[in-house]
Amino acid sequence: MPNHKPSKNSVHIVLKNDQGSLMKRPAGAIAGIGELHPVRRTNGETTLGMIARVSKLAIEDSGLEIGAIDGLLVGPQVGETPQHVPATIAEYLGMTPRMSNVVDLGGASGPGMIWRACAAIEAGMADAVLCVLANTREATPARSPNRNPIREFDVPFGASGANTSYAFFMQRHMAEFGSRPEDFANIAAWARRNAQSNPDAIFYGKPATVEDVLTSPMITAPLHLFEMVMPVAGGAAVVVVSEKRAAQLNHPPVHVIGAGEMITHRAVSQARSLTSGPLKAAMAQAFRQAGVSPQSMHLLSLYDCYTCVVAITLEDAGLCPPGGFAELLKGRDLSYLGDLPINTHGGQLGCGQADLAGGMSHTIEAVRQLRHEANGRQIPKATLALVTGNGATLSEAVALVLEGRR
Repeated sequence: MPNHKPSKNSVHIVLKNDQGSLMKRPAGAIAGIGELHPVRRTNGETTLGMIARVSKLAIEDSGLEIGAIDGLLVGPQVGETPQHVPATIAEYLGMTPRMSNVVDLGGASGPGMIWRACAAIEAGMADAVLCVLANTREATPARSPNRNPIREFDVPFGASGANTSYAFFMQRHMAEFGSRPEDFANIAAWARRNAQSNPDAIFYGKPATVEDVLTSPMITAPLHLFEMVMPVAGGAAVVVVSEKRAAQLNHPPVHVIGAGEMITHRAVSQARSLTSGPLKAAMAQAFRQAGVSPQSMHLLSLYDCYTCVVAITLEDAGLCPPGGFAELLKGRDLSYLGDLPINTHGGQLGCGQADLAGGMSHTIEAVRQLRHEANGRQIPKATLALVTGNGATLSEAVALVLEGRR
């Protein structure tokens, strides 16, 4: 286990970035969490209704009243309204926020909301911010009519959809570094294994071995079915407050001590690299702000829409050299009792991806671990966690370093 001793200093510790200029750690703490169990389909539910339910859970968990929430951050996808999303949700919840916004970073939207909430609190724009995402999933979802460069330059050549795009990353990694299908399959097998400690996971009771992963249907070579997330319905919400207020609420606060963000492209054809991504810069900034190293993390709560994303994230974090993820994971125990805990709730590969809320699930698992409330899968003495979010195709990246102080 890491030997880092968490700092007791204020989150306003002043650090230097690579250019030598001053920067401050984020000033905020997570005080409440809420999550809806993932389900394969919803029947007759509305996005607004799911947002209301999960928001109620997070606010109740924080010990605050709805009237004390004066900030609202939401995702762009609300089925009942294409515009004025914060106003629609605020009205539905009975809120009058002093600060609100839409965060549109794909799978990075959840952690992206959290550092923005910290920034709003530090700027005096809000005292308590609700960050919420939810989605329904019908048997026949509506098709998007949008037009964008991907449809003009990528789709006509067969590069259509996430499966094909992420297959490019995996193919390139195998070609450049010699990584093997079983190396990536090991990540999926561990996700399923960790899901067996989470009764809420969609694959609870359904473990999978490396062989099971490799014999599952090939979807887009070299990606197998079990190496990609199962889309589900669900919701997730987090309440972020000032450190002063957090100390007065229900649970030991989980402090946001580092944050980083980077966007490099949208279409995979425009990616700067197929073996590295913007998370490299985002994680480096988060570690610098927090004043910690990647090796000092007690939990890696890594966005895992595909196995290759976890592999590249481990390398970009500096936990191993480029191309070295297989050697890093060889013989390692990735469970809550292991020497390298990764996605102890099963991640999205084991728990299910509730659209953008699936990305927030990594934050919620980290909070549970740092509050020592991860019943049945608690990492002993956990105080530090890395959370990552990934939008589009390794395009939009957010990293958080969270600290629990007991």
